[in-house]
Amino acid sequence: MPLVQGFGWLKMSSSSSPRGTLIAAALGFVVVLLDVSAVNVALGALHRDFATAVAGLQWVVNAYTLVFAALLLTSGSLGDRLGSRRVFLCGFTLFTLASAACSVAINLPMLVVARLVEGLGASLLVPNSLAILKRAFPDKLQRSRAVGWWGAIGGISLAAGPVLGGLLVTHWGWRSIFLINLPIGLVGGYLTLQYVAADGSRHPRHHDDGLDWPGQLVAILSLAAFTAALTEAGQLGWGSVWVQGGLLLAVVAAAGFIWIESRSRSPMLPLGLFRVSAFTIATISGVIVNFSYYGLIFIFSLFFQIEQQLSPQQTGMAFLPMTIVLMGVNVLAGRLISRMGAKRLMVLGLLIAASGYLLLLPVRVDGAYGWLVVPMLIASSGIALMVPTMTNVTLSSVDDSRAGIASGVLNSARQVGGLLGVAVFGYLVRNTGQRAFMQGMHWSLGMAVILLLAGSAMCWLRFGTDTEKQLS
Repeated sequence: MPLVQGFGWLKMSSSSSPRGTLIAAALGFVVVLLDVSAVNVALGALHRDFATAVAGLQWVVNAYTLVFAALLLTSGSLGDRLGSRRVFLCGFTLFTLASAACSVAINLPMLVVARLVEGLGASLLVPNSLAILKRAFPDKLQRSRAVGWWGAIGGISLAAGPVLGGLLVTHWGWRSIFLINLPIGLVGGYLTLQYVAADGSRHPRHHDDGLDWPGQLVAILSLAAFTAALTEAGQLGWGSVWVQGGLLLAVVAAAGFIWIESRSRSPMLPLGLFRVSAFTIATISGVIVNFSYYGLIFIFSLFFQIEQQLSPQQTGMAFLPMTIVLMGVNVLAGRLISRMGAKRLMVLGLLIAASGYLLLLPVRVDGAYGWLVVPMLIASSGIALMVPTMTNVTLSSVDDSRAGIASGVLNSARQVGGLLGVAVFGYLVRNTGQRAFMQGMHWSLGMAVILLLAGSAMCWLRFGTDTEKQLS
């Protein structure tokens, strides 16, 4: 709290600029997603350097995502209370320092701890990047386009991360993928100081009420226990007392979380938000999209590096086709939402993603890479349609005073989905023997297809005319 309040003296240094704000907000999103995707092409190098199994690699990925997901809700509320610009700057600072710590890690535990701190910085960045963006673009049409560019730039970093990461790991080692975050963090912080409008007075409700620390602690406990149980089940087995105890603790903590939130004066997750159908649909869709996308990116990274013995650079290039399509479709989605409507775009995006992953089901270790290109393009197109559309639905379904917490809920839901995707799919491919790995990979692809189709049906059936009117 004092660290965030310490940025108060910076308020007078800003000369507001919508375009400058968009660039600063996008860089905050870029550094978060770049770190997520670039790490995947370093899995082979980390596997060799630290002599770790798949479970250890899952922790490198999920330590970051765990804290990111668990703290997003409080971070959104923190921005609503103390000022989104202040909290956004604090996020850039923490993320940059943690990235430097990752680059000098001498063992796996040290790397995992540094990744936890990175997740904290990321949780401060993402919801508040959307909050400063919404304030800079009050017009809904302009905001839709701005969010489209925000999503497009973020989409580029997510897709380009493996390509850039592959080049860095091949020529300068895995530590370089964290060092690249330093200049981005410095530039992003400067642009925020220079162009993002100073925080105004806090909303009276936010000023009077404290943060929901009991709810936050129980949420962290539930997510951490569930993640640990799923990750360690591959080594210890489902019959392990530790695994069963972790699952039980996760369920009890989750029930306690709901109980606390329903009675709190200032809950980190206002359950009333879910009375808005548009908000609920966007949140559930976010879980499904990230479960499939992040889980399968993790698996394909292992497939290329461990099963097909590709170098980090070759692995990065294998993901290259996704880069261009993610950029173009993200921008297109920002413009199409006002023409086609959110319902059609969300149904279409989920169906397209499901079709792409369905076409990937015949994948084989000895198969030619060319057969993967078109399905990957199709799947990434569907995902790219969803991201800005879900974001617009979320921001348009709540009033301005709830922008931070609403975007926090959406992004937290998405990160929980990604966390579960890596944990579940990682468990299915825990055995890196060729036959066992491919069987787990096919099961993972099939699960993703089913979930995406179910999400598409949900959007079609539950996204009614009244919901569309909320967004117009």
